[in-house]
Amino acid sequence: MTTFIMTGRYTTEAIKKITGKRTTKAHEIVKKCGGKIVSAYAMMGETDLLAVMEFPSINDAIKASVALSKALEISFSTVPAIRIEEFDKLVGSKA
Repeated sequence: MTTFIMTGRYTTEAIKKITGKRTTKAHEIVKKCGGKIVSAYAMMGETDLLAVMEFPSINDAIKASVALSKALEISFSTVPAIRIEEFDKLVGSKA
């Protein structure tokens, strides 16, 4: 599975609908798209939400991002991520 970082911004309407049921719905959508939410955080600032997710492919991550945006009225941005150790192996020079 590939790791993706998803950030979200609430719309004015979405703020009015914050509930635990919405969180459950998000988990269901991600699972239906073949992924899982590893961890999720509420934030204050330019970004309202940050989630670490895993999906089999970029296509599954995009599908989930769009489905979440439609269902929850939250604007999501999704990017792939790799652990820093893996990054070092990929691009680091050997000493």
